[in-house]
Amino acid sequence: MKAMIVDDSRAMRSMLRKILKENGFEVAAEAENGRDALEQLQQHEFLDLMLLDWNMPIMNGYELLCEVRKQAKWKDMRVMLVTTETEASQIIRALDAGADEYLIKPFVKEALRDKLNVMGLLEGFES
Repeated sequence: MKAMIVDDSRAMRSMLRKILKENGFEVAAEAENGRDALEQLQQHEFLDLMLLDWNMPIMNGYELLCEVRKQAKWKDMRVMLVTTETEASQIIRALDAGADEYLIKPFVKEALRDKLNVMGLLEGFES
């Protein structure tokens, strides 16, 4: 399984990378904003998962999500928002725009594994 992490925090990208690797993912790309992520997506044939922060400079996660979901070539890529946005209206907005899951920061690594499991991305994982 190949993943991309999009978050403006280097520390958060590092933590997410570690958790993903522990769960059998290859982190194929990282980006610190949506525009950078779009450019990097063009270089990858297929990614299984994108972990995406909402609040980033240049292009935020919601804008990136909308752009990704416009492209047929990325229709099968799972997208999980991993963000501090806690408003129900924002969660609904992200899910309506095509997010597959939503995880609120701060979180424990088991919560991320549970979400990956719910999305069918972890074989043999029992929550």
